[in-house]
Amino acid sequence: MQRFGEKLRTLRERRGLSQRQLCDLLEVHQSFLWALEQGRKKPNVEMVLKIADIFEVCTDRLLRDELELD
Repeated sequence: MQRFGEKLRTLRERRGLSQRQLCDLLEVHQSFLWALEQGRKKPNVEMVLKIADIFEVCTDRLLRDELELD
């Protein structure tokens, strides 16, 4: 799960979303999203599921470092 933040940032940028737009979708503060993307915070299960739903990816792709995004 070391690469979670990197994957989250990649997904956000691929979708053309700003941090603020994703924060609105996730209902979180921008500083929390920044910390997730920087790897300074880890998401809880609910947040992982929400992110997976928004970006239509399986949770394994988000959480397992050895799996790449499609």
